[in-house]
Amino acid sequence: MDSGTISGIVTVVFIVVFIGIVWWAYSKGNKQRFEDAGKLPFDDDTPPKQGDKQ
Repeated sequence: MDSGTISGIVTVVFIVVFIGIVWWAYSKGNKQRFEDAGKLPFDDDTPPKQGDKQ
């Protein structure tokens, strides 16, 4: 096999991996999980203590 064939195989593998990641990220089973993770920065409602630095 020459370098062109290997390069083509690697390209196809990366495209398949990319499509798999996109499919996983947009699947309905992960929607609630990602929404919960997106709200984490806003969930801290406790005010800082007087001696704590911000």
